[in-house]
Amino acid sequence: MSMIRDLRAVVRPALRKTSTPYNGYDTTRDPSASSAVVDCAVYRDGRRVQSPQCVPAPAGASTQEPVCLTPREAMRRVREDGGFAWIGLHEPTEAEFAGIAAEFGLHPLAVEDAVHAHQRPKLERYDDTLFTVFKTIHYVEHAELTATSEVVETGEVMCFTGRDFVITVRHGGQGSLRALRNRLQSDPELLAKGPSAVLHAIADQVVDGYLAVVDAVQDDIDEVEIEVFSAPAKGSPRGVDAGRIYQLKREVLEFKRAVSPLLRPMQLLSERPMRLVDPDIQKYFRDVADHLARVQEQVVGFDELLNSILQANLAQASVAQNEDMRKITSWAAIIAVPTMVCGVYGMNFDHMPELHWKYGYPISMGLVAVACLVIHRTLKRNGWL
Repeated sequence: MSMIRDLRAVVRPALRKTSTPYNGYDTTRDPSASSAVVDCAVYRDGRRVQSPQCVPAPAGASTQEPVCLTPREAMRRVREDGGFAWIGLHEPTEAEFAGIAAEFGLHPLAVEDAVHAHQRPKLERYDDTLFTVFKTIHYVEHAELTATSEVVETGEVMCFTGRDFVITVRHGGQGSLRALRNRLQSDPELLAKGPSAVLHAIADQVVDGYLAVVDAVQDDIDEVEIEVFSAPAKGSPRGVDAGRIYQLKREVLEFKRAVSPLLRPMQLLSERPMRLVDPDIQKYFRDVADHLARVQEQVVGFDELLNSILQANLAQASVAQNEDMRKITSWAAIIAVPTMVCGVYGMNFDHMPELHWKYGYPISMGLVAVACLVIHRTLKRNGWL
């Protein structure tokens, strides 16, 4: 199961009575509306209950999806006839979420976390409600990795799980739950397990998204690793821009911050009996925890590998600088011989050795050339040239 992309939410103040209905299935944000509610439905015996208020859209409307019930109406029907309500929201404000929080008795601390986002992955229990935070990860496609490339994009999905309701709050442009809802609706037997089945499905989708991103990041790391340790082409600079490696390491750390804190909550959901989690569903959390542990090991390995690659790249740069310095020093030693000879004979003394001899000049030049060749050969033999 892959991470779903490209979701936008329609907006309208939560629970506000207005003559403009919202589309319960639309996943694109409508700037003319004002509610954060994306979808709201009641499920009974694993099937979505069609509300009398869900009427066909008027002829000629921009969408042919039905207009569905409000969160308050959904909860009223659940309390009267049983089942559970699933309400999905996208980036609600405090005012938009206040009515829903009051209707479902959500704890103020959890509500504050859900509204303001930027939370660490966690699992908290407030009376008869579980509050779970997931970090979604989306791999950003790029033609070439640069020092400013964005490799991963993060979002958040918060989930309030009660006895007869599930409230999902999504932040960011990724992590759509529309396809997940449709898939669950096609499996009534699983959805009949109640809100914990929805919580497991969300966790499973998030972790499966991690697996897809891991493979893509692995390709980027392999590319950088090959460039660092392969022999450079003739005339090309040796080594890789350290900024590229550092940027990739930063993105891996962002990935790590999303994965590592979630491991403990998944282990708790899979190992510790909870009243809000169906025992049959709890077994499925073990599979999610196992996949998450594998992702966490890979991400930690990526971090350590990038450290080694960065150190190797810096070491190669240092070696290249040392080689350049040795070459410069070697040529300076060779040039020192003719410089010394020319300096001696340029002092204009009358009684210089062989100054008036016919063959003095060519012999002195020959001796200079021989001395330079001997020094050059010696330095080359020792690897300095």
